[in-house]
This record gives sequence, C-alpha cells and structure tokens, in this order.
Amino acid sequence: QVQLVESGGGLVQPGGSLRLSCAASGSIFSINAMGWYRKAPGKQRESVAVITSGGSTNYADSVKGRFTISRDNAKNTVYLQMNSLKPEDTAVYYCNAAIATMLGAYDYWGQGTQVTVSS
Repeated sequence: QVQLVESGGGLVQPGGSLRLSCAASGSIFSINAMGWYRKAPGKQRESVAVITSGGSTNYADSVKGRFTISRDNAKNTVYLQMNSLKPEDTAVYYCNAAIATMLGAYDYWGQGTQVTVSS
C-alpha cells in the first residue's frame, strides 16, 4: 500500500512564498515522474510542474520563473518552492507520482493541500 502525504499549504500574501512537500511511503520499488497539479474553484485541474527520476523538469507557463520543483530520491519526497505568489495561484495543490510496487506501476495522488494567496 502506497500513500502520498502533502504538507506546507496555507495562507500567504501576494508576493510571498510557500514550500510544499509530498512524501511517498509504503511498499515502493521505484518512483518515476513526480509532479504537482492544482485545481482552482470553477476551473479544471492543471499541471503545475513535473520532475522525472533523472531530474528533468517541466513547468506550466503561468509559473515559470516563480516556482521550482525538486525531489529527494532517498526520501521519496518531492517539493514545490513557490515564490512571488499571486492571487491566481490560489487552489488546492495535489501531488502525483508514478510508482512501481510488487503489484505493478500506478499513478498515486495525495489528498491535496490548500494554498490561498490573499491580502
């Protein structure tokens, strides 16, 4: 059984910073890509940033230059450093990981963490 547990969300003023963390635990053989997605009220879920097992990254245009995704493979953890936050970044942020276990390879999701950018 695999779990993704997120932390680090909260309320921040425009221009502020937050760091999200997502730790995977359980019977894990390997983790391929890990990423962050977000869903704002009234909008579809969108990809924010993705990082491969080799460290290659991809970002949504709306966050390039402001957000940085990284991972610690030894800790099975992915991070999202969010700087220069804007009100339009307000959303529930979800962690995603492609994880191989003895039962096969599947996509797993965290429970979500709320990020609110407001003065």
